[in-house]
Amino acid sequence: MPVWEQWFNFKDNNQQPLTFDRGFLLLALALYLIGMVMVASSSMPVAERLFDNPFHFVFRHGFFIVVSLIIAVAALTRPMQQWHQASGYLLVLAIVMLAAVLVIGRTVNGSTRWIALGPINIQAAEPAKLFFFCYLSAYLVRKKDEIKEQIKGFIKPLLVLGFLGFLLLMQPDLGTAVVMFITTIGLLFLAGAKLWQFIGVAVIGLASISLLVVISPYRWRRITAFLDPWARPFDEGYQLTQSLMAYGRGETFGQGLGNSIQKLEYLPEAHTDFVMAVIGEEFGFLGILVILLICLTLVIKALFLGKRALLNEKYFEGYFAYAIGIWFSFQIAVNVGASAGVFPTKGLTMPLISYGGSSMIVMTLAIVVLIRIDHELRVQAINATNKTATKAKRRKKSVGGEDE
Repeated sequence: MPVWEQWFNFKDNNQQPLTFDRGFLLLALALYLIGMVMVASSSMPVAERLFDNPFHFVFRHGFFIVVSLIIAVAALTRPMQQWHQASGYLLVLAIVMLAAVLVIGRTVNGSTRWIALGPINIQAAEPAKLFFFCYLSAYLVRKKDEIKEQIKGFIKPLLVLGFLGFLLLMQPDLGTAVVMFITTIGLLFLAGAKLWQFIGVAVIGLASISLLVVISPYRWRRITAFLDPWARPFDEGYQLTQSLMAYGRGETFGQGLGNSIQKLEYLPEAHTDFVMAVIGEEFGFLGILVILLICLTLVIKALFLGKRALLNEKYFEGYFAYAIGIWFSFQIAVNVGASAGVFPTKGLTMPLISYGGSSMIVMTLAIVVLIRIDHELRVQAINATNKTATKAKRRKKSVGGEDE
């Protein structure tokens, strides 16, 4: 069997069924390694100035990866049934964390999004996304018929989302609220909600987001800077113009690892929200293309996993996998699009690549959930095959005994 089939197929060298998907592990490992290298490359200048240690963010990023892997190993042993049963408690925990941020949160750059625990800052919005999607997946299982037949089944999760969105907007964090809204609409559509409901809520949601932008001066400045960043390149448009310069310098093949000029503190947040601009400058279009292909493969695998789970009547697992796939795809699109001037700046990280402990841990947990869902489906298929084989052997023996 070819090597690529061993990694992505259901059987190993001895043609024995695998009970986990090596593909998810390989893709996550690739993003981890890319993230470590690029955080090191993009953060050294600012780390040298702020902490007199060019490896400050590199060490912290490595620490976050280790913590993520430890949590991942623990979470991997938990069956999906426990996630299902705990979905309500996880939603309550998400609400408590988002509310706590408003009371005891730490403010950075005008936004109160972090809970400080000693040297570690927890961004409450990151686990809130995963916990809400877990709750929503469980809700879609409980109210499957109600969602298809009654408007209240469609409205209830939107009310919960509206409350979470309110807490997020108080921070303020419009980007996370938009990601949760898009993922929720996508899941409701996949669960069988009527098309007119989907269109109506989508229109209301977009109108609400537009209103929030219009009535908020700082959001309006971001939109105008996005539409024409070169009009005020040293004010609201500064970050985007610097990011576009990075992409422009990268051209097709890039300037080479470590040769970025924009990371020399010309481009703010070069190792967090705008790490893709530095990648574009150092590795060019081809580097960006490789990363997007890795992410696309991960998203497609998640969506196909969701479909496979639904076909096997694992509805909670199927909706959860769909949610993670939609969430990843939209967040990746917004992160890359914001740095390239396609979308307004939203402050969303690049999954498993950008610097940030909360994002790293939560995104790793999401990958673990996908691996666990795939594992349970494979074990179910193996058990079914073994039962069928056992029954066939018994029938064969009984037939043989009768012939004698």
